Amino acid sequence: MLLEFVSVQKSFHDSDGSVPVLQGVSFGLEAGQTLALTGESGSGKSTLLHIASGLEEVDSGHVHVCGQDVTTLDDSARAALRRSDIALVFQQFNLVPSLTVAANISFQARLSGRMDQAHIDHLVMALGLTEQMGKYPETLSGGQQQRVAIARALAVKPRLLLADEPTGNLDETTAAEVLDQMLRLVAQTGAALLVVTHSSNVAARMDRHIHLQRGRLA
Repeated sequence: MLLEFVSVQKSFHDSDGSVPVLQGVSFGLEAGQTLALTGESGSGKSTLLHIASGLEEVDSGHVHVCGQDVTTLDDSARAALRRSDIALVFQQFNLVPSLTVAANISFQARLSGRMDQAHIDHLVMALGLTEQMGKYPETLSGGQQQRVAIARALAVKPRLLLADEPTGNLDETTAAEVLDQMLRLVAQTGAALLVVTHSSNVAARMDRHIHLQRGRLA
């Protein structure tokens, strides 16, 4: 099992007290498998994704990623795991505005010591970004920026790809194209993919589908 949640509990605290977000969540995701996570706003989807990436800690339970229990790792060890085995694609793209497309795509790969120009060239061609490599993010369309974000994530050859509403800012046609390319590239690399989405069309394309309702899997 490449990703496994075991009885995960997570609450946040505010002036009114403790607010439960995840309540006894358990599921697994194997290498090469794709999984959609749906749920209403505030159901805990993004929190679950942040926990899977080691950006948030759990109150109780265990989370295993690539054979490691991330709930037992310190901040530096979780950061190392993100650099080596986990990649994230955000709805907001999070590209570095001062870097060209080429530099944005290679940035994480260089940081993790996994720079493979042939692999990046393949991603660039597959995602239709060849003519954009010398440009800066602000000159690109939303669909092009999302393609760059996907290329950057896959450039490190992650074992686990986490995507938060990866097509949420795109029109229907562009969203379908980007999703096709993401699924094709994930299949080629053998990574596992967890997608948080509100889209029934996106969820239907995944191997499996789980639904969060008030912090529990329904």
